[in-house]
Amino acid sequence: MPDAPFQNLSAEDRRYALRVAQDASRRRAFLLEKDIWVVATLDVLFDARFAKHLTFKGGTSLSKVWRAIRRFSEDVDITYDIRAFAPDLVIDAGDEALPPSRSQQKRWTREIRARLDRWVRDQALPTVKKGLARTGFAADLRADGDRLFVRYKPLFEETEFVRPEVKVEFGARYAGEPHASRPVVCDAAAFLPDLDFPETCPRTMLAERTFWEKATAIHVSCRQQRRRGERLSRHWHDLARLDRTGTATRALADRTLALSVARHKSMFFSENDDRGEPIDYKAAVSGGLQLVPTGAALSELADDYARMLADRMLLDEDEPFDALMERCGDIELRANRSMER
Repeated sequence: MPDAPFQNLSAEDRRYALRVAQDASRRRAFLLEKDIWVVATLDVLFDARFAKHLTFKGGTSLSKVWRAIRRFSEDVDITYDIRAFAPDLVIDAGDEALPPSRSQQKRWTREIRARLDRWVRDQALPTVKKGLARTGFAADLRADGDRLFVRYKPLFEETEFVRPEVKVEFGARYAGEPHASRPVVCDAAAFLPDLDFPETCPRTMLAERTFWEKATAIHVSCRQQRRRGERLSRHWHDLARLDRTGTATRALADRTLALSVARHKSMFFSENDDRGEPIDYKAAVSGGLQLVPTGAALSELADDYARMLADRMLLDEDEPFDALMERCGDIELRANRSMER
């Protein structure tokens, strides 16, 4: 049936359609299925009454909106504009809505976390649940603090690699700028023109800011000489892909943006290095950026990257780890040359 909504098909027909798309795209059918759920969830969120205050960000935005990376990214990161979420806290806080002191930062963080947990439970969850049901997507939803989980019944056998669940992580500690509204479509849509799939046009963080968010996170990891969590190597992969698209070059030319990220992270994401000394984000974006770890940390990162390749997270041809580090080293050199001026 021409223009039939994908979600209205029988389970058998949906499986068949995704296998056709799999053969045409060389992407696994269960990944195409999860991608549909990611877009459906985004569509509901950015059609809600609070949508004007939300900004889509993170690795999935780089993949779905900016087409800057070619790896499977399954989580959705959303920030709620702090100026709208907590207007009482940000009075006289300036354009960047930063707390005036460290003690105020701690108070803001405690208050925002408590409010965000309630908002996810009492507003985001029922809104998404109702929106998905209205459009024909049956799912079980649960809230866990500032995270919302959308669990669906998979059409294909579950794997350890991909769970049939979309995780939406919310934050509300910055204004969500700079951003732009861009279309998002399902990956399967290009291969199944006779079917209708969810689509949306979310307000999305510019890739240049995401570059600096990731670069400073990598800097922290390098200075701490330890790895946090699995698949951390995805950040290095993303940085290299942002360089290939020209995003890194534009970001390196925007010192104002770099300093804005540094100020925000200095206030809300303070960290210490492996000696217990505070990490200076301003110095990092002013000629002291480190993007390549050393010693045991480099070996651990190589092992993590190998596991990511084994899990088939990358959709392009595998890039050797040494080549990835070489490119990141080049970005580090260019960043420090441009920012120390």
